Amino acid sequence: MKEFFLKHKWRLVGTVLGAFAGFLYWHYIGCNSGTCPIQSNWHTSSLYGGLMGFLVSDLKKTKEKPEEDGKV
Repeated sequence: MKEFFLKHKWRLVGTVLGAFAGFLYWHYIGCNSGTCPIQSNWHTSSLYGGLMGFLVSDLKKTKEKPEEDGKV
């Protein structure tokens, strides 16, 4: 489990920050009339923000160390 979190830490951080940003967007800006499909409900706004955070954090490429196979 620890390996999973270490391997995907940037994706997890991006998703959590995006979901929090989506919630804050709904809270402070939002759509009062209820006709906006994303902004009218905090659930969808947070999920959309989490998705955007995941996609943005997935852009970060990490350099993988080449595996040593014992050959010189």
